[in-house]
Amino acid sequence: MISQRNEPNRFTGWHMMAVMALFFGIIISVNLVMAWNASLSWSGLVVENAYVASQQFNGKLAETRAFAASGMKGELTAEDGLRYVLTRRGEPERAVDHVVAVLKRPVEACEDVRIELVRDGEGVFVSPHALKPGQWIADVTSRASGALVYRQAVRFKATGEDQ
Repeated sequence: MISQRNEPNRFTGWHMMAVMALFFGIIISVNLVMAWNASLSWSGLVVENAYVASQQFNGKLAETRAFAASGMKGELTAEDGLRYVLTRRGEPERAVDHVVAVLKRPVEACEDVRIELVRDGEGVFVSPHALKPGQWIADVTSRASGALVYRQAVRFKATGEDQ
């Protein structure tokens, strides 16, 4: 004959410790995964005053649309120094006489630099300034006779040797 115990299962201290370890283990694991994903996906863009930036957004959007409608396009490369090629409807832009690039790191402000590019042919502006490798954001402004004709923000990755 099979005997059955009529003793109830007891919830002991070891059971409680296993439940607590499982509970906190899950919480800590989820937090670590979320922190890891956040560190990989953060763009690094920070503004000093979010309210002011939100108020300026529509004006910057309208300016960007006007520049797009003008048919101008700029292409920035950073291999051996900086090279910026400015075209209008596929042809080199001849009217622009002054191009300035403000280069910033997405996360740190200590390496920000303002560079004036020098004309090197029709629609081509260059600078021998070499950048450290990594992520950069360039705010490039182009002027003709002192008037702003094109502005472009470019996020790019510079490859090169550490300086």
